Amino acid sequence: MTTAVEIQHLTKDFSSFRALDNVSLTVRQGEMVALLGASGSGKSTLMRHLPGFLTASAGEIRVFGQTVQAGGRLAGDIRRVRSQIGFVFQQFNLVNRLPVITNVLIGLLHRTAWWRSLLMRFSTVERQQALEALVAVGIEQTAWQRAATLSGGQQQRAALARCLVQGAKLVLADEPIASLDPESSRKVMELLAKMNREHDCTVLVSLHQVEFAIRYCPRTIALNNGRVVYDGPSSALTPALLADLYGSDARELFDPALTGDRPPANAATLPETLIAA
Repeated sequence: MTTAVEIQHLTKDFSSFRALDNVSLTVRQGEMVALLGASGSGKSTLMRHLPGFLTASAGEIRVFGQTVQAGGRLAGDIRRVRSQIGFVFQQFNLVNRLPVITNVLIGLLHRTAWWRSLLMRFSTVERQQALEALVAVGIEQTAWQRAATLSGGQQQRAALARCLVQGAKLVLADEPIASLDPESSRKVMELLAKMNREHDCTVLVSLHQVEFAIRYCPRTIALNNGRVVYDGPSSALTPALLADLYGSDARELFDPALTGDRPPANAATLPETLIAA
């Protein structure tokens, strides 16, 4: 099976701490993988290295066999590599004053003539593609609304529609449900799973809620203090294992909506039924 993401010995140092410490991992084409970790584990830092938003202190990243960065330098053809990557941000990253359909059409700019990009001019066929993408994520009725009028869940679905229009082969979703209510979170995760199944997208989604990792992602890579501490089946992520990997920080990984207003005092004692797929 083709390798979608290959990371070798990735290290990232900031002035006062090491955010990533010798991270190596591989994601195969067609997988849907959760990147799990408590706050400060290095999830977002790792995700931002994959399209080259950040450059590493050491190590190498390849996406579909193409080098993104190596030895702290981005590849010369980074824009071509990025055209295959759709990035979904926690805070939606939409242009609030523009209509939803225009935000979706931005996903086409990488293959649009420069003068059309400057003027934001799109063809009838391209607008039809955007509408079809909005239908696919269930918010076609919002097409001509300003993005600022949408709820958080709707904005996140618009961001997913943009990935569909882009034709992204790899979708990176960085904490896409962190700011959403449980129902909106479920819908966004179901859409990511649908994109993975029906559009042959490889999906890497960072999460801090283990319930969603178990329910939607067959495989989980867990980070702690910038290191990979687990890489295997999501179904094996028992409360006891998480407590062993994270200690008291394991409490952050359980959704308060499922466990009460506060995380359990000891994550290792959380009933297994609460995290059943």
